[in-house]
Amino acid sequence: MARFQPRPDVALREGYHSPQVDVEVRLNTNESPLAPPPAFLRDLADAVADVAWNRYPDRGATELRRRIAALHGVDPAQVFVANGSNEVLQTLSLTYAGPGRAVALFEPTYAMHGQIARITGSDVAEGARAADLSLDLAEVRRVVEESSPAITYVCSPNNPTGMVETRETVLDVLAMVPGLLVVDEAYGQFAPWSALELVDEDTPLVVTRTFSKTWSMAAARLGYLVAPSWVVAELEKVVLPYHLDALKQRAGCLALDHVSEMEQRVSTLVEERGRVQAALAELPLEVWPSSANFVLFRPLQHDADAVWEALVADSVLVRNCASWPGLHNCLRVTIGTPHEDDRFLAALRKALA
Repeated sequence: MARFQPRPDVALREGYHSPQVDVEVRLNTNESPLAPPPAFLRDLADAVADVAWNRYPDRGATELRRRIAALHGVDPAQVFVANGSNEVLQTLSLTYAGPGRAVALFEPTYAMHGQIARITGSDVAEGARAADLSLDLAEVRRVVEESSPAITYVCSPNNPTGMVETRETVLDVLAMVPGLLVVDEAYGQFAPWSALELVDEDTPLVVTRTFSKTWSMAAARLGYLVAPSWVVAELEKVVLPYHLDALKQRAGCLALDHVSEMEQRVSTLVEERGRVQAALAELPLEVWPSSANFVLFRPLQHDADAVWEALVADSVLVRNCASWPGLHNCLRVTIGTPHEDDRFLAALRKALA
């Protein structure tokens, strides 16, 4: 019997993949190199016994939304939580984009913005960043005027470049777009400012965040957005019922009991990022400024694929971005522990020798 085929646009598409290789130092997926605080782990273990496993979870994630709202000084009605920021982005596309509507983005940027938009049936209007990989406002205006996007994505700090947009740039883009402006701040805690300060009830601005990075909770898959309450109300109509399980909601609340530890981890990684960037600047590389927990660089005298393979041979894994739009011959390294970064730098120097 012949297999029934999926939608043609899905059948021809490749999924999002991050190569996993058995190495001693893994610096390719922008995870936190630090485990959560021991007190969090103890509290979470106790919470497992308190979950009413025979009952559905709180459909509205009421307590978690209240805690996140308190963290950012907004109303709980302005907070939407989901299974990682990717489900947040998916729900935005299902609600505001889809067939007959466009989503605008500016390459190179986070691959899932375009992937999710296409899977939900949206048209994707792609603009190009400037030669230095900064956001080109003239290009933004061109794309917006030609496509009239329902959603426009600005990733800040941008993945994979690490570059953060200024307040003035975000406001300029906001003035151009006819629909929602979504500022993806998966790495926002590492940056000098946040677009969260611009969110209010009258502005079509959405800011997305995740627990995966600075909260050391990539395994939990927990993300959220802060937006006008009317945006959140529409998202709640679309998301699946009981989509956020009880233990995950509890884990998010418990994490918010450890804000000071999270902030200390951010400071530690920012300091380590500076050390790594300084070391990279001494090598034959082009290095981009980063306000995230990773650094993008381009070998000037060597092939990036060959450098990546040499690093793997030394049991160090970074992200090979050489085939991504606008990132010819580029690699990206996540900031790890000092020991991991020393291993990376030593292997890189050897590969470039």
